[in-house]
Parts: sequence; structure tokens; C-alpha cells
Amino acid sequence: MKRRSLRVRVALNFAWFGALVSLLLSVGIFFSVHDLGQRLMYETLHAEMQDYQLRQDMNANAMLPATLTLSGYALDDARAEASAPPALARLAPGKHTVEFNGTTYLALVGDHNGRRLAFLFNETLHQQREHHFLYYLLAGIMIMTGLSAMGGLWLARRVVAPVTDLAERVASLDPTRSPPPAPPTPSRDEIDELANAFNRYQTRIQECVERERAFTSDVSHELRTPLAIIRGAVEILEDDANLNSGQRQRIARIERASHDMTDLTSALLHLARAGSRPDAEPDHCSIAEVVRESVDKHRTLSEDRPVEIRLELDHDITIPVEKILATVVVDNLIDNAIRHAGSSQVCVRLEDHRLVVSDTGKGIAESELDRVFHRHYKGSDSNGAGIGLSLVKRICDLRGWRIAIDSKTGYGTAAVLYFTKN
Repeated sequence: MKRRSLRVRVALNFAWFGALVSLLLSVGIFFSVHDLGQRLMYETLHAEMQDYQLRQDMNANAMLPATLTLSGYALDDARAEASAPPALARLAPGKHTVEFNGTTYLALVGDHNGRRLAFLFNETLHQQREHHFLYYLLAGIMIMTGLSAMGGLWLARRVVAPVTDLAERVASLDPTRSPPPAPPTPSRDEIDELANAFNRYQTRIQECVERERAFTSDVSHELRTPLAIIRGAVEILEDDANLNSGQRQRIARIERASHDMTDLTSALLHLARAGSRPDAEPDHCSIAEVVRESVDKHRTLSEDRPVEIRLELDHDITIPVEKILATVVVDNLIDNAIRHAGSSQVCVRLEDHRLVVSDTGKGIAESELDRVFHRHYKGSDSNGAGIGLSLVKRICDLRGWRIAIDSKTGYGTAAVLYFTKN
């Protein structure tokens, strides 16, 4: 069913209801008028026949009625029988409807003093009046339908006004702001109860948002202390001259992991603050610099993997975004490509207004493509936590970017990051 506005639907229902009621009333009135007309015509015939019988009792030569609408015939009179329509001779006593010469008549046949009498009533004028009356009824139906539609619009405007006001209030709800205060005297009106329910729901949403922000902010701050301790311990270990190359490599990995954790907590802290400071203008960031640093970092981390990382910087894009957020996005895309590349190649190409990270690994099944950005979703051969791509999608939505995954099983995967909405 095609969706229409509530006011239009109420008006249409009123119009249909008015048309149906007026149609039923018109049909009832028409058949009542038709039946009443038939009764009046037969009563007229009966009265004329009784009058003629009384006059005939007093005067055997009494004249039969002969007018434009009513005429009488004595069927046993040779002279009258010759002028009577042939169809009357076959009629039994009683009421009949006959037609001859293109005209319809109501006939009343009866016997009196051994004579067969037939009285006819010309129904043509009555049928014309019925047709005119039917036209009036049809016009009344259309007028009633139009009045019902206009009345429905007027009533719908009054009835729907509270719903429209409630829809505007709901559309203006903001989880970051407190709901409007409740009226001092509670109302039993359904709209007010629905508005109060929305206010309560907004309050619960606001509490959930505040708890999430507080949790993210607290965790980000609390993680900084142990990470600083880890980095300090790593710096002390790096100064030990007795370490061999393997040990120094492992310590370097610990240091890089601590830097990654610091960057991640900073990104989470930025996301938590984004809702409380939505109008803050970030510094401009060079995406080419972020991509270069991320590729260098992952080349070092994947030295023990048979993966080749190729970097192609065709353009440099400078956009207003926190560098830590751009770093988290690029790091996750490259890390995800390395995880699924196997022993193949990863290509990182920065083009005009977009970044393409592709690999020639196993690829992603078509049935899984729609869920790769879902939180905690992991593919059948993935060993990650299912958080990286969901975090990438969240940052993209926050900054107005667009991320797309194109993959085919057995041919690899390409993640395309558009730094514009279109």
C-alpha cells in the first residue's frame, strides 16, 4: 500500500465513508420512492375503477375515463373491444404491467356486473420524474462526498495536529541534551503519554551515552599509566649492551606494540570527546605522511612474514582530521590486508581523494562482505578480534568518509577509503 500522510488518509477515509453512506441512503430513497409511486398509481387505478363502477350502477351508459395518463376499457363491449389494445384481452383480473406502442402501462383488470373492465395508467411521465430524481440523488452523492472530504481534512488537521507536534519534538531530540521538563499536571491524553514515554526513553539513551563516554574516557586515561611504564622499561632494556640481535628485535616489537596501544587509546579518547565537542575544528593532516609512516611500521613488524608491501604515493591529500584517527584507520586497513595476504603481496596506493589497500590473498566470501564492518564479526579464517574494521567504519562515519570492500574468493581483497562522501 502506498504510504500517505496521516491527514490525507483520514480525509480519504471520511470521503469514502461519506460516499458509502450517501450511496446507501440514495439507493434506499430511490427504491422507496419507486415503490411508493407504484402504490399510488395502483391506488389511483383502483379508485377510478370503483368510481366508474358506482357511476355505471347509476347509469349504464357511463363514460369510461380517457385522459393522457389514465384510460379505461370494457373488454366485453364489442365497440370498446375493437378499440382496446389486443394485449388486454389475455389479462386475468388483477394487477399487471403491459407495454405496447413503445409505452409502458400499469394495468388493473377486474369484473363488475358480468363485464370485464381494464384500466391503464401511463407510466411514462412517472419514469421521467424518477430519472430526474435519480440525477438529483447522484448529484447529492457527489456533493456529500466532497463535503465529507473537506470535513475530513478539517477534522484531520485538528486531530493530527498533536501527532505532528509530537513528531517534530521527537525529530529534534538530542541524546546529548536533557529532555524537556514534564508538565506540572499529568494529562490522560494519549499524545501526552506518548510524549512522556519518548522523554523517558531519551533519558535512558542519554544515560547510556554518558556511561559509554565515561567508560571510554576512563579506560583511555587509565591505560596510559601502564603503557608509560612498559615504554620506560623497554627504554631501559634497550640500553643493555649484553642483548643479542634476537632479543633486541623482540624488545623493538614490544616498543612498537606499546606505541600502537598508546595511539589506540588516544583514538578512543578522541572518539569519546567527539560527541561532547562536535563543532571543534581539527588540525589538517597529511594522509601521505600517515600512509608512509604506517607502511614503514608494518614492514618492520612483518619482517618474519613472506609478504611484500608495495607503496605507491601518487598524490598527497591534506584534510582536516586528527592525525591519530587517520593513523588508526590506515593501520587497521594495512594490518587487515597483511593478515589475509598469506604469502602474497599487499599494495598501498594513495590516489586523488582515495586510498586503496589491496592484497592478492584468499579473498572474502560474498556472503561475508555485508558483515565485515559489524563489531566482533570475524571471518572463518580470521584470527583477529573483529574490532578493527568496525572501528574504521565508526571513524569514517564520524568524519564523513566512505569505506568500501571489494573482494572475490581466490583473487584477493581491495579496501577503498574515500575521503569524501560521494
